Amino acid sequence: MSSNPAAPLAALAQHGVLVDTGPEAIAGSTRLKAATAQKMVLNALSTAAMVRLGRTYSNLMAGLSGANAKLRQRQLTILREASGATDQACRAELARCGGDLRLALLCLLSGLDPEQAAAALARAGGSVRQALAGLGPPERETPGDRPRPEALRE
Repeated sequence: MSSNPAAPLAALAQHGVLVDTGPEAIAGSTRLKAATAQKMVLNALSTAAMVRLGRTYSNLMAGLSGANAKLRQRQLTILREASGATDQACRAELARCGGDLRLALLCLLSGLDPEQAAAALARAGGSVRQALAGLGPPERETPGDRPRPEALRE
């Protein structure tokens, strides 16, 4: 990756990413715009990779590990936002699924038990959206379009 379209190393790269940012606003400063442009390109590439790998659901990071208290809280927030379930239901489902956010999300959205949901996720390459699509028409509805199980209602 370079901000210089004429970078000599670009010819040696299998895939060069050349972002022509033009001259800096402050003469003599060589990295202000270039660094910002490179960061934006890397953010776009990592976002695209997460989507292609099935680590997202809608605009939420579903492939999130609960390695510490902060991340476990973030898992609950994502589950609550994606499913509409209560905190209590989200905590219970996450515990039932061994802390696996994607598995818990699929269980909450589909009503499947963890074993069935794990098989559906495996068939879908880990993508919650694809797993839901593979379940058939009734499960493809959005959570707001069908009544939620009694345990999930507030």
